[in-house]
Amino acid sequence: MDSESPAPKRDFFARGVAALGHLFSLLFLASMGILIFEVVMRYGFNAPTIWVHETTIFLCAVCFVFGGLHTVSRDGHIRIVLVYDQVGARARRGLDIFIHAACGFATGMFSYALAPTVAGSFYTPAGEFRIITSGSAWNPPFPAYLRLFLLIILIAMTLQFLVFVINRIRGG
Repeated sequence: MDSESPAPKRDFFARGVAALGHLFSLLFLASMGILIFEVVMRYGFNAPTIWVHETTIFLCAVCFVFGGLHTVSRDGHIRIVLVYDQVGARARRGLDIFIHAACGFATGMFSYALAPTVAGSFYTPAGEFRIITSGSAWNPPFPAYLRLFLLIILIAMTLQFLVFVINRIRGG
């Protein structure tokens, strides 16, 4: 039997994520440039920066988080094929619907669980607007931004799984 699942059609959402993936990959290149700048400043001019380390960590974290959505949009998540390979096309379709629905439910629950943390990253318990920061000498608001970005990506992943479920139910 063929061990590959019929790939869902590349819907509009998945094509948009793929296009954004090219832009996000440039952030890795930017991180490399920033790190080279730091090496030159530190060892060439004995003038290290306070912002490079946190900036590169933030940029790479954003890329890795987006990578999850990119993988989902390509239907490239991991499958345990022990059973999947042993069944026919109709059963595989049913398994695909179940797998995508379960993954969508999980990412939806992760989104729900993360939402209060994201809100707490931008507002105090008293309701005043205040963005949390890293607490370093530079003290950027990257932790709050990263949490918000993760929430957005989890919601997008949930929607992508929903699109997959609908497409598979329709026979796609």
